[in-house]
Amino acid sequence: MDASAAGPGPLTATYDRIGVGYRDVRRADPRLAALIDQALGGARTVVNVGAGAGSYEPAGREVTAVDPSQVMLDQHPGARKVLAGAERLPFADGAFDAAMAVMTVHHWPDLRRGLAELRRVSRRQVLFTYDPYHRPELWLLTEYLPEIGAFERARFTPLATVVAAMDAHTVLPFPIPHDFTDGFQSAYWRRPELFLDPDVRRANSTFAQLPAAVVEPAIERMRADLASGAWHRRHADLLALDAVDYGYRLLVAGG
Repeated sequence: MDASAAGPGPLTATYDRIGVGYRDVRRADPRLAALIDQALGGARTVVNVGAGAGSYEPAGREVTAVDPSQVMLDQHPGARKVLAGAERLPFADGAFDAAMAVMTVHHWPDLRRGLAELRRVSRRQVLFTYDPYHRPELWLLTEYLPEIGAFERARFTPLATVVAAMDAHTVLPFPIPHDFTDGFQSAYWRRPELFLDPDVRRANSTFAQLPAAVVEPAIERMRADLASGAWHRRHADLLALDAVDYGYRLLVAGG
């Protein structure tokens, strides 16, 4: 199947605009993929809600991808693709052994309704998300773009609220490795030069939705700090670390 009567959600326009080339930058990291696969347990059928281009979908299982953006689904290699929003999943109760949602709940217009839909259509729910109130924050937010922090606190629900809403029985921290392959914002905590690449920024929804008048001066300050060595002097401690906990968590609910 490739479409749904439920239709796309309000994020369609956003990801139809910023989603082109997304798959080139947002490449699934095998360490996170293994954690998600383990959390799915013995599930044979899985619905991936907010699937995007299909990152982290486990091999060897029957996966149905759901996303409100046709541009994203066009980049998805799978055969089972449904154009729909999380709040109105066009499936029967208990249709899947498990539901998964990776770095997507902050985009859902109605988080509680979306989580209720995951629980309605599946026996087990696996969700990967981020706590915007976790400390330490990524240096990008504190030194160059505090607007990102404000934007994320406005759209990400506090982790404790998500845990309670989905009735999660497991909360696993996921420190971000220094060579993480999935180009979301914190992936480059030890590789600041990659933020200078406009393709990297376009594949990050926060960057893509901030005005150029805000982003470009900050990037130029970063460029100057990298050229002078100021960034490396400030963050010599980070350069010695293999991973940092920036508040990313894997939540598991259900049986």
